[in-house]
Amino acid sequence: MNARTTKPVLNVVAGAGPASVAATGARKLFQHPGPFAMFRGGTLEGPVLAYETWGELNAARDNAVLIFTGMSPSAHAASSPADPSPGWWEEVVGPGRPIDTRRFFVVCMNSLGSCFGSTGPASIDPRTGRPYRLNFPVLSLEDVASAGRALVAHLGITSLHALVGPSMGGMTSLAFAIQFPGLARNLLLLSTAARSLPFAIALRSLQREMIRRDPDWLHGEYPPGAGPITGMRLARKLGMLTYRSAREWEQRFGRERVEGERQAGDAFAVDFEVEAYLEAHAQKFTGQFDANCYLYLSRASDLFDVADHGGSLEAGLARVQAERVGVIGVETDFLFPLHQQQELGRLLAAPGREVQLTELPSLQGHDAFLVDMDRFRPPIAAFFAPR
Repeated sequence: MNARTTKPVLNVVAGAGPASVAATGARKLFQHPGPFAMFRGGTLEGPVLAYETWGELNAARDNAVLIFTGMSPSAHAASSPADPSPGWWEEVVGPGRPIDTRRFFVVCMNSLGSCFGSTGPASIDPRTGRPYRLNFPVLSLEDVASAGRALVAHLGITSLHALVGPSMGGMTSLAFAIQFPGLARNLLLLSTAARSLPFAIALRSLQREMIRRDPDWLHGEYPPGAGPITGMRLARKLGMLTYRSAREWEQRFGRERVEGERQAGDAFAVDFEVEAYLEAHAQKFTGQFDANCYLYLSRASDLFDVADHGGSLEAGLARVQAERVGVIGVETDFLFPLHQQQELGRLLAAPGREVQLTELPSLQGHDAFLVDMDRFRPPIAAFFAPR
């Protein structure tokens, strides 16, 4: 999934208690007070969460929308006066957009375990004064959800209008709704699933191996600013293949060749435009994302299983107490296939609950929620329309 980084930190807010609820602006930091217990064991001491907000919290404190991101984005979902650079969901969040910041107080949090301000393997462990690296506890999406719950409490939010999550963020939203039932009245899930299937796990496992097999990974002990560049490039290329569809590649690139002469002395230099496209995205990603953070978040996506909360998917999803659920999937998504969105729609159906399943015919595969805005904006807008 494509992502943009965010600008440097502007302010830090530590401890508990409501923060400014009308502040729209660049990245903020919240430090969790005291130890943070991890779902699969271990603790973090005072982890930090990076987040951004747009709009204003109303007097009833019940118009908040919490967005959990996919694997690689920062908290910068949309531009603001404090940071006018386009966000990764610029066409969805903002005044007059599907998630309308004139009506809603929107919060987007960088995932715990990431490297865009929130505490992760690249952060300094306050107990040792050195980066966590592989001493970071096993990360679960339940931990990311619990961190989101702590942030919501810090902001003085008593009830969420909606939880929104695309891709990995959708699984995190499910983890939140299961662990903290009733806190969010509405739940919008995009291109996600109740658990990863073997095909998706196999792909991510190969990406992780590409990184770990790079000699510069050094068993996670690479110095800051260095690391497994080749492994990250290859993992990103494979990732790009999983985020789009074969039909899009054919329509977009065909067998077009790159312009200019072949590089002398390289028998296997780039010949085709699709190769050049993958290389450009790999180079762009390299240096932006910490390798160990990538490994931890990737594994967290594979470990997540709604069945861990009750013994079956049915039992786990029965804990969700949202009044309305929206599920949006794409026909060409083979990372989280459409039948997994259909499964969510079926299992989340309950007496008195409105469940809307939207199946989109986009060519852009899993990444469609980021790039095919003409198809995604209308169902998101309909879900957030005044009722």
